[in-house]
Parts: sequence; structure tokens; C-alpha cells
Amino acid sequence: MKSPLLSHLRRLYRQGAALLAGLALAGASLADTYEVKLPPELSSSPRMCDYAPCKDVMPGATSFSERKGQPPYVEAYADEAGQKKLLGYVMLSTDITDIPAYSGKPVVTLIGMDTAGKFSGVKILKHSEPILLLGIPESALIKFNNQYLGKFVGDNIEIGRSRPEENLIGLDAITGATVTVIAQNQVMMLSGGEVAKQVGILKPVVRPQAKFPPATTTPGWAQLVEDGSVQRLTVKPEEVGLKNDGRPYMDLWFGYLNQPTVGQAILGKDGYAGLMSRLKEGEHAIFIIKTAGMDSFKGSGFVRGGIYDRVQVRQGGDSFTFRDLDYLNLWGVSAAGAPAFDESAIFIIRGKSFSGAFPWKLVFLGNKIDKETAAKTFANFDREYWLADAYLEGGRPKIVKPDPTWLKVWKDKAVDIGIFVTLLLVISAAYASRDKLVRRSSRHNKWPVNAFKYTGWVVSIGFVGFYAMAQPSITQVLTWFHSLLFQWKWELFLSDPLIFIFWIFIIVTVFIWGRGLFCGWMCPFGSLSELLYKLGSAVGLKRFQTHLPQALHDKLKWLKYAIFFGLLAVSFFSMGLAEKLAEVEPFKTTFLVGILNRSWPYSLFAAGLLGISIFIERPFCKYLCPLGAALAMPTTFRWFGLKRKDECTSCKACAKGCGSLAIDTKGNIDQRECMLCLDCMVLYYDDHACPPLAQERKRRDKAGQPLTAINGKGYFIPIKPVPMDKKPQGAQA
Repeated sequence: MKSPLLSHLRRLYRQGAALLAGLALAGASLADTYEVKLPPELSSSPRMCDYAPCKDVMPGATSFSERKGQPPYVEAYADEAGQKKLLGYVMLSTDITDIPAYSGKPVVTLIGMDTAGKFSGVKILKHSEPILLLGIPESALIKFNNQYLGKFVGDNIEIGRSRPEENLIGLDAITGATVTVIAQNQVMMLSGGEVAKQVGILKPVVRPQAKFPPATTTPGWAQLVEDGSVQRLTVKPEEVGLKNDGRPYMDLWFGYLNQPTVGQAILGKDGYAGLMSRLKEGEHAIFIIKTAGMDSFKGSGFVRGGIYDRVQVRQGGDSFTFRDLDYLNLWGVSAAGAPAFDESAIFIIRGKSFSGAFPWKLVFLGNKIDKETAAKTFANFDREYWLADAYLEGGRPKIVKPDPTWLKVWKDKAVDIGIFVTLLLVISAAYASRDKLVRRSSRHNKWPVNAFKYTGWVVSIGFVGFYAMAQPSITQVLTWFHSLLFQWKWELFLSDPLIFIFWIFIIVTVFIWGRGLFCGWMCPFGSLSELLYKLGSAVGLKRFQTHLPQALHDKLKWLKYAIFFGLLAVSFFSMGLAEKLAEVEPFKTTFLVGILNRSWPYSLFAAGLLGISIFIERPFCKYLCPLGAALAMPTTFRWFGLKRKDECTSCKACAKGCGSLAIDTKGNIDQRECMLCLDCMVLYYDDHACPPLAQERKRRDKAGQPLTAINGKGYFIPIKPVPMDKKPQGAQA
């Protein structure tokens, strides 16, 4: 039956492309620093403040020095009575760290710090965060950054509530952008701390020096590698934006030479003795060799300013860089079985805070080519080194490493995580027991099934959607893809525990039962859409509710696949544009920002979809959702599907009641489109609603043959055997 509503829907879909284009343009106008092109001189010129608004982060400054130090910073001055007065220091975050935010790229931040070590200003120069492009305004990040103003760089500052008993200062996060602000906090504290140590605001940590047992053996290379005395740091070409031709971009081996056994194995006895005679008290030596690579680990900085700008050592919060006077030639490696190498060096660590008894990291600093803009960005790669117990008198010292940031987030959200995991386990157990549930249900009483399903909807909408804001999105798929292109870090995804857990649940259940358990039971927006449809029926709107004609449905259902592949194709050329177009999902508007808090194109789009959902069951899920399309494809390889009888090929009872329109004219279920509502499974075992079962029941009642139950294939099990030629044969898809 045709209706004005169907005609309206057709017009709506024809206008969809224009609306999406409008959304993208509207989003582009809202972000001032999203993927903005920065001048290349910003990262390379000694006169950094000629290309950056340094006065914005250092009020009162009238002039700035050239870059100095390693990592670099500039000094800010004010004119007082014709004299220059030092006000503080300005640093560019990407000169110091490349910690990625949720997009997989760093947020380029200009930071000001006064001479007392207090933050004087923060300014975002560039970011790639889609959530700050479409959804949360950049003003929210500016407001977050303003919380640092006046705070001391040496304070213990974390995201979350303050805990005075632990001397911890808490910062208010941005709702819905937790990962972004966690990364930004790390950038602020690491950048400020590195400069504060160089200029003497923060004093270096003094660590007890190591004591070494005398050398009694001369291990070969393989043994040194096995016990960790020699470590390997490999950088792949794709990690710096280059094409992988089978060679590593950088393949380094390194180790600590002060330890007698290790030092003599690498340098030989005479070489080790000669090195130790050159070192002063409190100085340490490491060696580095390059066995393969496309570039030099020494870099070019040492030629210009006597600085080796490609490698440094970090121990705790302390960084140690190398100048020309810290370099010695390494002519060969004495250890038996050592690999051939084409570049080598011995570097002297002169910082008094360094100790060979504690773990440290070798950091390789490199330029990464952005595949979208061809611009170079800062990147670093590191590998931890810690001498084995046998090489230290008394063994390794006991140290308590602070929890990583992602682990702190998990601990802070332990209650929410417990509730969420319990919910997922209960829903999974309920669906795994679906046969028992549907057997206890009937066409007129579906509550044994619906009790779990409706509970899942309500909790998903209220707890997962509006409270936890953990609605999965196609942007997370694009972000995952983006992180593979730029810099993969588990910490990036672990920083949002509910989303991380939800994706594990989705991946596992898609390959076990198909996408329907997530899409039909646990997706917050899908649940809201379905609940609106059920409520519409309950309040008397049932006569206005309809399904699209099967022929039209069969065409429109491919639209979501086109949207998914379109987003994926765009992402190869511009992740930023793909993330803008991903606003075809109304999830941010509905749960994260709020329909009443967004500009009218987004609000109209989300409200329109929810309004249509009252009259048509799950229109977005069926026809527009790119995430549903992405999950539908692996559903083809699910382990378990819904049961079918031989008679299902001719019986249309289930198809008439299928809200997903997933049952075709031959009775086959398209598991990619099925939302696992289980209505067809209720009929499957109902001997009054399933026509083949009803006929069998009537025939046996008439013949006086007693029945006990229905077997797994949906047929009666008689007490007395019946002839095989009369026994129905079951089949399972």
C-alpha cells in the first residue's frame, strides 16, 4: 500500500547527498585550526616566533630569541628602561614530542612558561581531531587549555578530580573527547618539563649509581641479545610516511658500555680499558650501530651546530642529548657473531642524573612525511634498555613505575567498566540461550525474549549512549585506519575503555552470530530508533506505521554500503574530508553534543531520522548506516545462523512479520541485514503460528498420535516412532 509517507521518504533520500554536502561545509566553517597548513619554517627556522604568534602565549613580551637548547625553545623578553628583561620561554610542542591524539596525529601547540615555571599561555596552531571539527567546538579545547594558566610545570597534573592527599591537581576533561585531552595533558607536561629542566627551573632527579661485578666471561653477540645487554630499535618506512620496499628505514643496535662484561664483549679488553680511562666520574658511554637503513642516525645537525639531532637518551623525565664533544668513533665490534654495520658511534652521557642501574630509552628522532600534505612532521621512536640482574651488584633496584595514563583512566572508570562488562555478558548469555527463550515464547507472548532485548535497548540508550557516550562510530574505523598510516599506539585506543571493550565485543560477536547482536540489541542509536517505533505502536500510531515495499527496500539497502565504501575511498585521499562526511551518522548530535546544542543542519538531520523511526522501523540502520555496512560484510563468515526448515522456502509467515525485511521470497534469511530480533524464531517453534508445525499438530491430533516436544529442527518428537517415509525431514541453513 502506497502512502504519502513513502513519497516523502523518497524525496528525503534524493536530498540526502545535498544535505551531506551542507553538513561538510558547515563543519568546515566551524574549525579554525583543523588541518590548517602551517609554514614549513615554523619547524625549521631558528626564528620560530617570526612564524608563530608567540606573543599570544607570553603576555607583555616584545622580542624573542632564536631557537636554543635541545629540545629547542626560545626566550621571551620585555623592554624595560631600554633593557631586555627575561619574561619566560616559548616552546613548540612538536619540537619536543609527537604524542598522537585521537586522530593519530599530534595537536600542534604553542606553549608559554614564565621564569618561575608557571604556564603563561597555550595556543593550538593545528589539530586533526574530527570530534573538534564536527561536534565539539574548538572553544572547548581552548577552555580546557586555559586550566593550565598559572599552574607550575612541576605539579602533578592529571585529567580527572583533584586528590589533595596525593598532591594531585585534577583538570576538567572535555565530555566526549577524553582521549584528546589526555594526549594534550601529556604534551603540556612533557614539553614544559623538558624546557624547565634545561633552564634550571626543575632540578634533575639524582639516581644512585650502579655497581658492577667484574667481568668473568666474554659473551658473544647472540648471548648479549638474549640477556638484553644489546637492544634493537627498528623503524619501518611506512612509520615515517615512505613506501615500504622491503628495507627498514632505520635498523639500530645499541647497548651500555660502562658495564665491564658488556663493554669488553663489544670493545675488547684494550678498547674497554681505553674508553674507561677517558670517562670522568659520573660519565657514561653507549654504543650505536646501524645495520641497515635509508638514512643516517647521526643526522645533519652536528654539522651545523655540533648537535646530533637524531638520537637522544631518556631516563624517567630526564633527557640527554649529544654534541660533537660527546662523540667517539667506534671502529668495530669485538663480540663473536656481531652483524655487519655501515654506521657506528659511541656517545658520552654527561648528565649527573643518569644511572646505569635504572632503565632508560634510546630515542630516534625523525621527520615523518604526511601522506596528505607532503609536509614533514616530528616523530620519535624508542626502545627501553635495562641491564640484567647478573650485570648489577645486588641485582636490579626495585622501582615503582607510575601507571600509564590509560591505566589510570581504567582505574577511575572501574565501576562503569564493571557495569558495562556485566551488561555485555548478560546480553551475550541471553542470546546464546535463545533456543530456550524462544521455546518459552509464543506469537502472543514474546516476553521471555523481549525482556532481555528491551532491557538491552534501555540500558544501551541511557547508560551507553547518554551517560557513557560510548556509541561506536565509523569514525573510529577511519581513525584505526588512520593510525596504521601514521603511528599505531595501543595507548591511543586504551584511553577510552568503554569504546575499547565495546569494539572487542563487536568484533567477537560479529564472527560468532553476525552484526545483529550489536546492531539489533546494543547499538544506542539503533536501540533508540527501535524503541521509538515500539512506543509509536503502543500509543496508537500503529495504523500509520509501515514498511517500504520489498522491491524499494532491496535497492535502498545497498545505499549504506555505497556510503561506507565512499568514506573509505575518500579516506585514501583525505582523512579530514572523510571524517566530515562521516556526519551521515547522527550519533554525535544525538548523544555527544545534543540535538538542541548543534547547528540546525545536524539537528534537523538527527531529529528527522528519529521522527521517521516512529513510522518506519530502523530507517537509518537499514539504509544509511556505514558502520552497519562495515559489520555486515564479516557477518557473511559468522559461525552460527538462524535455523530454517525445508518448508520455509514456500511458507511466508516469518517474512510477513520481519521488521528488518531480511527474509526473501524463497524463505532465506539475509544474515547481513538481520537484526536478530528472534521474532521468526518464536514462530519457528510455535505450533499454532508456524504453518508447517500447525498442520503437523493437527494431523497428529486427528490421528491420535501423542507428542512430547519440538526438536532442534522445529519438528515434533513423537512418543511412538512413526514410519520414516512419513517423518518430516528438517534442514538447517
